[in-house]
Amino acid sequence: MGDLMLDVRVEAGALVRGGDVHGRVIVQPGGSAANAAVWAAWAGASAGLVGRVGRDVAGRVLAEALTERGVEARLAVDPEAATGTMLVVLEAGERSMVADRGANARLRPEDLPERVEAGAVLVSGYVLLQEDSRPAALSALERAEARYLAVDAASWPLVEAYGTERFLRDTARADVLLANELEARTLTRREGEAAARALGERYRIVAVKLGDRGAVVCADGELHAQPAEPVAERDPTGAGDAFDGVLLAELVRGAPIEEAVRRACHAGALQVSSVHGWPEVEAG
Repeated sequence: MGDLMLDVRVEAGALVRGGDVHGRVIVQPGGSAANAAVWAAWAGASAGLVGRVGRDVAGRVLAEALTERGVEARLAVDPEAATGTMLVVLEAGERSMVADRGANARLRPEDLPERVEAGAVLVSGYVLLQEDSRPAALSALERAEARYLAVDAASWPLVEAYGTERFLRDTARADVLLANELEARTLTRREGEAAARALGERYRIVAVKLGDRGAVVCADGELHAQPAEPVAERDPTGAGDAFDGVLLAELVRGAPIEEAVRRACHAGALQVSSVHGWPEVEAG
């Protein structure tokens, strides 16, 4: 449950303030929750996305893209707000992003299915951490019936602004916490394995994503470290979402935690080494 965005990706050597430069512009589907759902489907899971789009061409295109990749699109159509858009600028090796969440920010509890049941339910932190959509996230966290109720921390500045104790309290019903290194540090004031272990006292499974150093997972009190696959990084956008979707798909499938984490890291590696956004076919 969460964001579905139209990603506009711009590659340029160096921007000239007030001037023109040649570059490469790619428009593709994205959004944290949508990315995770697509990668879960890639891993063979039956996946769906609950979200909100505008009454516009972008919303229709994104809904079609989800369906093409085997994701059931349960999308409310907002009569006023536009579909969310993300601008990603890759300039001289640096990545900058500008987000307009659009209709995503207006997700409502009534947009959720009457019964929220699945092997795994992932609630995007972006929905929880931003005021307008927060009631929908809290409703999902309260109502969901799943073997794995998961939440991702989304953004360390948003977590910090929300308040760490408040975040931990509001997500206490979750079984799984998904966070990158900065988000885990914000929640615990600890690093890597120490952060995973501390959060593991609150959640059954904690995955801390470490970028090019892989991931560390605390599951039922035991730590599992998985190194990253060596790949040529082209764009890190969405790698953590790929990890999240495949990890949950593997857990629902019944895979041992070590295998689930290995497969999740593999998905992250595939994502960072590609500029094509969502995968086209199932893993098989």
